[in-house]
Amino acid sequence: MSEPFLAEIRMVGFNFAPRGWAFCNGQILPINQNQALYALLGITYGGDGRVSFALPDLCGRAPVHPGTAAGDNIIQGDKFGAETHTLIEAEIPNHTHGVRASSEPTNAPIPTGNTWGVTSEPFYSPAAGLSMADGAVGIGSGGGGQAHENCQPSLALNFCIALKGLFPSMS
Repeated sequence: MSEPFLAEIRMVGFNFAPRGWAFCNGQILPINQNQALYALLGITYGGDGRVSFALPDLCGRAPVHPGTAAGDNIIQGDKFGAETHTLIEAEIPNHTHGVRASSEPTNAPIPTGNTWGVTSEPFYSPAAGLSMADGAVGIGSGGGGQAHENCQPSLALNFCIALKGLFPSMS
């Protein structure tokens, strides 16, 4: 394997960081012991910039390229996104909940196999003679307001950053 660039990030399929590398887990490093690495990373990923700086933290995150995506201006070092999300009404597509009703008189006390009927007691009518309600009848709220998982299909690998290597020159 050729010598890496300092601060180069690679994915590995094993469970340790090789010699001269560290996991991309947000670890805080002292500037005075890692001046060349600090010159490349600065405080982009954390630290106080006086005595410490941080390595990138890719734990539970997908790497993305900086730039503009979906109207967002993504700056190097930004953390964004969420593992779960609770939909709000504005995010649910427009749709209707049709109600099946009958013009027949009601004669059944339970809903199974029956529809809403003309009179109010009991509330249900046999399924024969069905028609769609014209919107005057509705259905109550549904759902429990819980968040749902928001992760893309993924495979966990380790990301490592080179602590030693060639200092990259600008082209």
